Amino acid sequence: MSNTKLITAIDVGTTKVCVLIAELLDSNDYEIIGVGVSASKGLKKGVVVNMNEAKTAIREAVESAERSAGYEVDRAFVSLAGAHVEAVNSHGVVGISGDSIIIQDDIDRALDAARAIVIPHNREVLHIIPRNFIVDGQEGIRMPLGMHGFRLEVEAHIITAASTTVKNLAQCIEDAGVVVEQFVLNPLASSEASLTDTERDLGVVSCDIGGGTTDVAIFIEGNVWHTAVLPVGGNNITADVSHGLRLPASAAEEVKIAHGHACTQEVDSSEVFLVRPFGHEQAIEVSRSELANVVEARAEEIFDLLLKEVKRSGYDSLLPAGVVLTGGTSRLAGFRQLATGSLGLPVRVSEPTNLRGLVDQVQGPEFATSVGLLNWAARESSTYVGLSSLNGYSENGSFATGNKSGQRMWGVIKDWASRLAP
Repeated sequence: MSNTKLITAIDVGTTKVCVLIAELLDSNDYEIIGVGVSASKGLKKGVVVNMNEAKTAIREAVESAERSAGYEVDRAFVSLAGAHVEAVNSHGVVGISGDSIIIQDDIDRALDAARAIVIPHNREVLHIIPRNFIVDGQEGIRMPLGMHGFRLEVEAHIITAASTTVKNLAQCIEDAGVVVEQFVLNPLASSEASLTDTERDLGVVSCDIGGGTTDVAIFIEGNVWHTAVLPVGGNNITADVSHGLRLPASAAEEVKIAHGHACTQEVDSSEVFLVRPFGHEQAIEVSRSELANVVEARAEEIFDLLLKEVKRSGYDSLLPAGVVLTGGTSRLAGFRQLATGSLGLPVRVSEPTNLRGLVDQVQGPEFATSVGLLNWAARESSTYVGLSSLNGYSENGSFATGNKSGQRMWGVIKDWASRLAP
């Protein structure tokens, strides 16, 4: 038991904190041995707004997972979201050193050159993801190592986040007794558990609709081409239901889940349910179609914002695989049908599959980010790091740079090459 290798994922969402502990097996596989879920507090739209409440919720989930697993954890991969996240595509160019054969150092220098963009002092690089390489003008190179050439170029997708927001969340995690091994952007994590390789290659939108945010990642030719975080989610639907039916937020959430439907035309106008609004001593009947009108209106707004973001990226014509929905909000009845009509693309709802261990406790699209973090952690256990090339979190909570950056860059290339290899 002393040789047991553990990986831990902490998904800090607006509605829940989910902690998963897994035993790492051979071939980057793992078995889930601990699950802890607590109601999220102190966070709004992915951002910490109350440090004490946030760390209490995180600590509860961590301790629950530790009791379930029978192990204590000290490090974890942590999800990150929020409207503060921004992304930009960058280009790096270097000359090939040595005898004109591309070596690891050349790839490292090209990624360093791509990273040399102007970043405000209050922002930090979260991920730098190589999209593709160009060798002496030849485009579409997936793995340049060992090739002959004189000029190496890389197109990279660089994701940044607000420094204070990242540090606040890191402090909450550390106050709960866990060091942040690495922050992973929500849509990248959820896509690890929801997308197929075929979808990534053809062109697909990964859309995780949580309580506070809608996290978007566009994959084309196997690579991440665009990411965004939209400040709307399932809580907006709940708020509308609460306002429209004059219910407390908790009751509105229950009503939304039990009776909500995103397509009014699919609801029988004769269907009713009982609720007790403010000012009523007894429960009254409410038409389900009335509730559907409220849910549909807000859901359409979410899809309208998603479609605008996809068009803003410029890749809307390159997505034959359509949209893959995850997140708890995607469970709503009629949600997929409304998405198909609103977006004009194929849509499917995905949830984690092919899991081992305590799988019954992580069923459903709301656990895509949590399981995706475990997938990320398992992969990095063999490549040292995954897609975050220059910025990992060190034990003291500061961003790790310096001598390890070359190793981190190399982890980037090895992982991406293995994913893209035909």
